[in-house]
Amino acid sequence: MKVTTKVSCEICKNRCDIFEAITLTGRSFAGAKTIQAQLRKHERICRQGDFVTHAIYLMDGTAKLFIEGINSHNIILYLMKPPAYIGLLSFFQSKSYTYSVTALEDARICMVDLDYLKALYLENNAVLLKLNKAFGKSVALIMNKIICLNQKNIRGRIAESLLYLADFYGSNEYRLSLTRKELGEMSAISEENTVRLLTEMRKEGIISLEGRQVTINDKSILRKISDLG
Repeated sequence: MKVTTKVSCEICKNRCDIFEAITLTGRSFAGAKTIQAQLRKHERICRQGDFVTHAIYLMDGTAKLFIEGINSHNIILYLMKPPAYIGLLSFFQSKSYTYSVTALEDARICMVDLDYLKALYLENNAVLLKLNKAFGKSVALIMNKIICLNQKNIRGRIAESLLYLADFYGSNEYRLSLTRKELGEMSAISEENTVRLLTEMRKEGIISLEGRQVTINDKSILRKISDLG
């Protein structure tokens, strides 16, 4: 992680949306002690078990949030793209991260002093609403993941992941920023089964694959596979 020269929030083009909420109340954001940093692809943004010292805002790039399991059997809970807050799940109750976040491509983050943000959360209703909305989105994604992993078979889970990625990238044609192994981790499936299932769906004409380029040819069938599990 390369810490960059501090940029004033007033002139930052990628500042978080809570800045506007704070300035409307006439309070200065100077006490936030913000730090901007650049990360390379695959670099850790935060690590499971480390102490939480800052709230992190993803300014550029994409990232994956995952739980590190035994013997490197990880589970990817969801992907992130700007604007996204990292660390809200550990905002009050946990002193350490219960998950890890890794950049999927070169990324840029802004770290805000946690104690300062907690004080704003308690005294500023606009900040409270914005952070609660972001927190609620994270919880909803995790709940959907739990339902998917518990109720669907491996074919349904890989279909669910492909549909999720289409929504994440905003297109039925997208270039995967994940490896086959990571796609398996998103679906709680081994890399071998992931490759096999993708090959089956390609042969059935449901999807097209060319390297990391994915095209969903029949979204209705893919959704049916996901729904039936």
